[in-house]
Amino acid sequence: MLKFTRSVMAAAIGLSFSASLWAATDLTVYTALENEQLKTYKQAFEAKHPDINLNWVRDSTGIITAKLLAEKDRPVADVIWGLAASSLAVLDNQKLLQTYAPEDLEHIGDNYRDAANPPAWVGMDVWAATVCFNPIEAKKLNLEKPLSWEDLTKPEYKNRIVMPSPASSGTGFLDVSAWLQTFGEEQGWNYMDRLHANIGQYVHSGSKPCKMAAAGEYPIGISFEFPAIQLKRQGAPLEIILPKEGLGWEVEATAIMKGTPHLEAAQKLADFSASEQAMQLYAANFAVLANTKVPAPHTELPADYAQRLIKNDFIWAAENRDRILSEWRKRYDGKTQ
Repeated sequence: MLKFTRSVMAAAIGLSFSASLWAATDLTVYTALENEQLKTYKQAFEAKHPDINLNWVRDSTGIITAKLLAEKDRPVADVIWGLAASSLAVLDNQKLLQTYAPEDLEHIGDNYRDAANPPAWVGMDVWAATVCFNPIEAKKLNLEKPLSWEDLTKPEYKNRIVMPSPASSGTGFLDVSAWLQTFGEEQGWNYMDRLHANIGQYVHSGSKPCKMAAAGEYPIGISFEFPAIQLKRQGAPLEIILPKEGLGWEVEATAIMKGTPHLEAAQKLADFSASEQAMQLYAANFAVLANTKVPAPHTELPADYAQRLIKNDFIWAAENRDRILSEWRKRYDGKTQ
């Protein structure tokens, strides 16, 4: 009986030890990715790394950025997968990011990664400003199709435009940052003053203005290409307009939080995010990818789409973020949803 008991105990200890070896690591992943993307990305990563579980914390760019900054003394996130590069630059300035060179770093374009070696953040894809135009609703209101940012200030569009708030949306911030860089600060604020007269409301999501335009709530929504492409593929009555002055844009990127107790698992996620496999997933949604080996053709967008992106200074945007948002709130926050 004693020998049997010892055998059972030994087997139980062995099973316990084996289970501990194979216990999955839980990674807390902060993200501003669209909800429609989360399941696909999670399944692909966990299929490659079944020993790691991803637990998403998802919100819009501004809210995720504020949350990370608020938690800087006691970080909750292990890794960030899908956040604006300008936000990650702010976090890097606060010494919150762990530098790391993922396996495919040599194939990441110089414009789409942190310049440091090893980098604090590495790009995934580019998203850019897009005007979603509902021609059916516009016809009912006798509205012409706008072709430029300047067109959106015409009196005929008064209260007919919806756009994201830069205080909560990365898309909203890239719009404001791009206008200030394209037109110069004085003229950029002058432009936004005139545009503000035509804004029906500012919303908290970058994709929502396009969805509202597709639903006929507004004839015009300032948004970005992902929801525009997805909604068109679903049959929504939308035209994608790329204003002729140029498109503000951002890099969606990945970074590891400094001090994570799951560094090895976080590095595996960073490796996957920069890989060709992940880029193929991003290619379903975006026309410009950080990994230059992977093409991303989209019939809904022109072949010269990448050439329409403005020259974007991420460092300037990060360093001036608080000042820009403070001025924006002072001028326009009354129409925020």
